[in-house]
Amino acid sequence: MFNVILFGPPGSGKGTQSEKLIAHYGVKHLSTGDLLRSEIAQGTPLGLEAKSVMDKGQLVPDEVVIGMISSALERNPTVPGFLFDGFPRTVAQAEALDKLLALKHTEIGVVLALDVSEEELVGRLLNRGKTSGRSDDTNEEIIRARIIEYKNKTTTVAQYYAQFNKVVHIAGEGSVDEIFESLRIEIDGRK
Repeated sequence: MFNVILFGPPGSGKGTQSEKLIAHYGVKHLSTGDLLRSEIAQGTPLGLEAKSVMDKGQLVPDEVVIGMISSALERNPTVPGFLFDGFPRTVAQAEALDKLLALKHTEIGVVLALDVSEEELVGRLLNRGKTSGRSDDTNEEIIRARIIEYKNKTTTVAQYYAQFNKVVHIAGEGSVDEIFESLRIEIDGRK
C-alpha cells in the first residue's frame, strides 16, 4: 500500500491533481471534510460525536478524526493506497496518523507539496471566484489571509515529515499535465 499526502494552498490545483492521481493510481481519496459529512449522514457513533461537537461551534477532536480515518482504511482493504487531503494539519495529527498507519502495517510514502507564488494563487482564485459561487474566492484580502493561514498551519507538518525525508516540493505552475508528470515521477520513484 502506498499512501500520499498532497499539500497545496488554496488555488494551487490540488483538487485537479488529486483527481488525476486517483484516476492514474487507483488510490482512495481521503478528505477529512468528506469523511465527517459521510459519518454524520450515516449516523455512526463517530458521526454523532462529531456532530455534537460541531453543533457547539468547536473543532472535532483529533481522536474522532483518526477514528474516522481508521474506519475508512478498514472499509477499503483492497485499494493500492490512500491520498490524504486536508489532513494532517498539525504535528499531533501527523503523529497520530503515523501510529494508525503503522498498526495497519503501512506508512506515508511521500508528502507532495505544490508550490505556487502568492500572486499566481491570488490571480487563480479571483478568476475562479467569477464562476465558483464561493464568496471567499472573490475578495483579495480574504484570499491572502487564507494563504497565510495555510502556510502557518502546514509548515510545521511539512517540517515533521521532512525529518523522515518524505517531503517533495513540486512546482505548481505550468500546465496541468506538466505538474501531474512531476507528481507521478516522485511517486513512481518512491513506490
